[in-house]
This record gives sequence, structure tokens and C-alpha cells, in this order.
Amino acid sequence: MKISTQELFDGIRSGNKRLIGKAITLVESKKAEHRKEAEDLLKKIMPFTGKSVRVGITGVPGAGKSTFIENFGILAISKGKKVAVLAIDPSSAINKGSILGDKTRMEELSKEENAFIRPSPSSGFLGGVANATFETMLICEAAGYDYILIETVGVGQSEILVADITDVFLFLKIIGGGDELQGIKRGIMEMTDVIFINKVDADNLQKAKNTRLELKRALDFIPPKEKDWKVQILLGSALNNEGLEDVFEKIDNFITLKNKSGRFEVVRKQQSEKRFEYWVQEYILAMMKRSSSVEEAYFEHKKNASEQVSNPSSEAKLFVDQFLKNEN
Repeated sequence: MKISTQELFDGIRSGNKRLIGKAITLVESKKAEHRKEAEDLLKKIMPFTGKSVRVGITGVPGAGKSTFIENFGILAISKGKKVAVLAIDPSSAINKGSILGDKTRMEELSKEENAFIRPSPSSGFLGGVANATFETMLICEAAGYDYILIETVGVGQSEILVADITDVFLFLKIIGGGDELQGIKRGIMEMTDVIFINKVDADNLQKAKNTRLELKRALDFIPPKEKDWKVQILLGSALNNEGLEDVFEKIDNFITLKNKSGRFEVVRKQQSEKRFEYWVQEYILAMMKRSSSVEEAYFEHKKNASEQVSNPSSEAKLFVDQFLKNEN
């Protein structure tokens, strides 16, 4: 039985997890008829969005992201917060499938009434961000979730896309493997607000402190992302619930600082502007492919680029010029 936009809206506002999931499935769909319904739904919920704290969480595979998110989420709930987790699973480049196993990896959190976990495939979208993650955040905000935690796949591909849609960017680090700074790209360090060195215990505490010192020295060479804020480097163990209170406090301090300076609203506007630019490109490309002759020209120029008849930039310009000429 088809669910109406109004029913989805009512379900979101009442916190019905089944209907929240249905709404997210709708905005993730690329079918033209679904896009129209999704736009209607998003328009309805907009007045009820924007009141959450959006946290991007990244780190290499094995850094303990899921354990951190589960225990951090439970901590936030114990403080009276509602937590939504958008766990982005890597899609296969071959069959586009994904594991979508985060609900099983966050078993305790998934039992919480005030938690909502949504695994979504990245579908090849760069940075380990699903295509509709931003719109999914809006749905969760309209449902009254206070913290939106976005777990990326941590593959190092354009992680800036995660930072572009979040208020706080948290980088999980683990100790081991020679040079502690090896493999940490400058780009990730530039967008990081809080670093949590995970899996620290009595046996590696001194090594963790040395890593923190090295990270602090490295950060001295990077211009501050926010005025009056130094990237916080914290030690702990998510598995043993050590250091999570500090993370919660630092995130709260960071958001308070951004609100006082007026930067919070500025960054929120920038997030929406970047999504606007993304959708402009999507809709223009979809419009270009609408007519069979234009679609034929599109694939012809694309073939010329792929077979190196001409460079991709030139072929793209030729196609766009031809499209605009036909439209006029």
C-alpha cells in the first residue's frame, strides 16, 4: 500500500522509525516520480530542521568507529539526547552492493528507544558519503534527533565532502605501524576539529601520549579552521567507555564557540549552498538527457572522451554548447 507524503510527514514528526526509514528510502531513490514526492516531503519538513548537532566521524578501517559511535550514542542518550546514526557502507564498484552491517555492529545502541540507525550504501559517491546523506539528516532533524552522527567508510577519498555537511569533524586515530603521522593527509588534518586516539590502555599509554605530541606539533603548521579553537586531541578507549565524556564536552564547547562567534549559522548556510550547487548539476544533467537526440549527443561526446579522440574538458564544452544552442 502506497504511503502518502502527508503520512510520511506525520510519521517523521511523531518519531515513527518505520516511516522515517520509508522517507529516507524515498529521498535516496533516483526515480523521477520519487524525486517529485521527495521534494514535496522535504519542503514540508524544512521548518522543523536545523536544530541538531551534525557530527562527521572518520578514521581508517579498524580505528573502532562503530564501537565509538555506539558507546558515544549511548552516552548522549543518557544525557537526555536523541541520536541518529547515518552509517555509510562502502558499495562494491562491481555490483554496487554493500554490506550494510552497522545495525548488527551497534546492537546495544539499536535497542535504545531514542536511537535511530540508518545504514546507507555510498553507491560510489566520493568521500564515503551517500548521495542523499544531507537530505537524510534533514529528515532526522525533523524527527527531533539532537545529534546526527555520520560514520564514513574512512577510505581517504575526498573526506572534505563529510566536513561540508557537518558542524563538527571528528577524526579517530589508533596507534601502531611505525611513523604515527604516516598516512595522515594534510587535508584531513585541516578539516578536523577533534581527534580521538582510540584503543589506549596501560600498555600503550606512553606511546599514545607521544602520538598526541606529534599531532600537536603537526597542527602548529596548519592554519586554524576556526578562530579561538585549537584542535582537541583526546586519549581513550571507546570499548571501555574511557574518554567519551571528554569528547562530548569538547564537541559541546566547539558548538558553543561557533554559536557565540556567529560562525555556526554561516557554516550552516554554506552547507545548504553546496548542496544547492550539487543538485543544480544533477538536474541540468538529467534535463540534458531528457530528449533522445540530446542523450545521443551526450553519449557520443562521452565516447570521444573515453576513447581519447579529444580531451574530456573539450568534449564536455562541445556538448554543453550544442545543448544550449538547441534549447535556444
